[in-house]
Amino acid sequence: MSARPVALITGGSRGVGAAVARALAPTHELLVGGRESTALQQVCQEVGARPWPVELTDERAVAEAAAGIDRLDVLVHCAGVARLGSIADLTVEAWRESFEVNVTAVAGLTRVLLPALRAARGHVVLINSGAGQRANPGWAAYAASKFALRAFADALRLEEEPRGVRVTTVYPGRIDTDMQRGVRAHEGGEYEPDRYLDAGSVARVVVTAVTATPDAHVTEITVRPAAGPVS
Repeated sequence: MSARPVALITGGSRGVGAAVARALAPTHELLVGGRESTALQQVCQEVGARPWPVELTDERAVAEAAAGIDRLDVLVHCAGVARLGSIADLTVEAWRESFEVNVTAVAGLTRVLLPALRAARGHVVLINSGAGQRANPGWAAYAASKFALRAFADALRLEEEPRGVRVTTVYPGRIDTDMQRGVRAHEGGEYEPDRYLDAGSVARVVVTAVTATPDAHVTEITVRPAAGPVS
């Protein structure tokens, strides 16, 4: 086994997840999670990572895939969905999917990996959103799931910090990603990438958290675009 610390990144085939993989590749042995796809393979080939193609909402598949991981230094939760719409228009299915992907899958994966994280005195990083700090019209399901993710992270931190596991929540504003393109299409606005955060900037925030000195537990980081709208 490599002497380097091991990191598992979900949602790693694109966007922030892929950027985090690139940022951690020089210092970590990587498992990059995502649905089986050409994009996932390309990212893994680029950074020298092992693909971890697991459907995170499939409890049995997650347990089987995690069974071989006995030590984990870093777990970065980047996978998520954004289902937008007014409360009057959002379907029950949209609400269920929002919580299943953004909260339940995160909790399930973290739970099965806790023994490995405890063994390494590891670090869990959750990519949340500005929507996890305040809710706006048309964002009810997404914001509610991100508020729930915040509560999960806070409880996890209080439970696991005595065992040496650190937990950091990152609250980015709007990021230049495919998800953001979908958001802007839903809003009917022009897509202006220069007004959004670069995914690499968010990845550098993650690196800052996981490389903090032993005396400094970075619990929350909020990062916003230098100019333009925020989520």
